[in-house]
Amino acid sequence: TDSGGFQVFSLGAMRKITEEGVHFRSFLDGSKQFLSPEVSIHAQEDLGSDIAMAFDECIPYPADYDYADHSTARTTRWAERCIKAHTRTDRGMFGIVQGGMYKDLRRRSAEEISAMPFDGMAIGGLSVGEPHDLMYEMLEYTTQFLPVNKARYLMGVGTPDCLVEGVARGVDMFDCVFPTRVARNGMAMVHTGRMNMKNKKYEKDWAPLEEGCQCYTCTHYSRAYIRHLYKSEELLAFRLVTIHNLYFLLQFMRDMRQAIIDGNFTEFRENFMANYKR
Repeated sequence: TDSGGFQVFSLGAMRKITEEGVHFRSFLDGSKQFLSPEVSIHAQEDLGSDIAMAFDECIPYPADYDYADHSTARTTRWAERCIKAHTRTDRGMFGIVQGGMYKDLRRRSAEEISAMPFDGMAIGGLSVGEPHDLMYEMLEYTTQFLPVNKARYLMGVGTPDCLVEGVARGVDMFDCVFPTRVARNGMAMVHTGRMNMKNKKYEKDWAPLEEGCQCYTCTHYSRAYIRHLYKSEELLAFRLVTIHNLYFLLQFMRDMRQAIIDGNFTEFRENFMANYKR
């Protein structure tokens, strides 16, 4: 479960960050709410989360150095409070590395969070609007300061090109709303990129979303039928393409894992990137 740090970040002007925690107004009814490291951890424990996330401050892009410096230091202090608040010994908790787009802050955060007794390491504050090249640069720099015996989790990243590039830089885990969000807009994920299922060219296309895919959607429905559902504004369209997109990503990760085991990940990465269009 996420700690709520990114969700609070996304509220923008509706929130006020203090050392104690974050005061904000509900987007539903405007009521005053408060979230702190202790509140976040206790809520995640009540939910029975297998892995809880430490409460952090997600630094926006762009952000000046002074802001990023103070924010990163606060994330470290909040991480210490999260550890004290964590009572479920049968459940795990990951710390979150911040630092913005500044290498010295990234290294400091990585070293400070790594020194704490977390079960795994999350890399936050990336994929927040910065160019891909900058994200990869910060990621590659950060991972060298993380423990090799703990899982590395890159937060908020879920497109296939970013997954393969993240794995190449030492990342083990990812999460993202991407597969469901694009499904609501008619986008199906395939190995060559994305397909807009609302396009007229699929009107009489009886092939599955992707040839060879073994997901429920591809083994039962055609592109033409799925396009018909979108044009008819049937909610089943969202579900079928979401099923496919999630299956696609999970299988993609399985294939990468197997490529690593077989010792040919470099070839896998090169072949995929040569055929994938963002």
